[in-house]
Amino acid sequence: MELDVKNLDGKSAGKASVDEAIFGLTDIRADLLHRTVRWQLAKRQAGTHKTQERGEVSVTTKKFIRQKGSGGARHGSRNANIFVGGAVAHGPRVRSHAHDLPKKVRKLALAHALSSKVKDGSLIVLDEAKLSEAKTKELSAKFKALGVENALIIGGSDVDQNFAKAARNIPNIDVLPVAGLNVYDVMRRRQLVVTKDALEGIGARFETKAKEGK
Repeated sequence: MELDVKNLDGKSAGKASVDEAIFGLTDIRADLLHRTVRWQLAKRQAGTHKTQERGEVSVTTKKFIRQKGSGGARHGSRNANIFVGGAVAHGPRVRSHAHDLPKKVRKLALAHALSSKVKDGSLIVLDEAKLSEAKTKELSAKFKALGVENALIIGGSDVDQNFAKAARNIPNIDVLPVAGLNVYDVMRRRQLVVTKDALEGIGARFETKAKEGK
């Protein structure tokens, strides 16, 4: 499978060969994408939210009302959840929200995410993502010529610093090295821009995962 390659000026820069098993899937599995995005977001949750329970509330333990004859309900402690300043019933506790997801599922989901961009015509391949100077105005004009408005840009093993600095001031543009490629960031942007170096890195990444799975 071959994809058209462009330079930052929007001109043709040849072709790039890619693996159809990574970029050429036609039946996109939304369930795999959903499971992987949910797994990623769950790992990000801090899980530090906490409320005080009965044993943690500092109030008097003295019985504050007589058992009978008050005309109201019978209570033994002020730390009950129905009183102001009391505990919270069944409140959140500190815990990890992370859960397991098999490596094969994560690998397949990434292939489906990449293929979905090709299928939608939202994948742009650049020969390189480099700038001589970190000028946001210059890069913004180049993006406009390419038709890039809301995109994730994947560079090689190292992202050009001038390019990254110029891009970070442009709304709805994310720049990551190929090692940072993930399903959530691919799906949250309308377009995916990858360099030729990134394509090689993606291919090597899938080969490594295939060897690990054997």
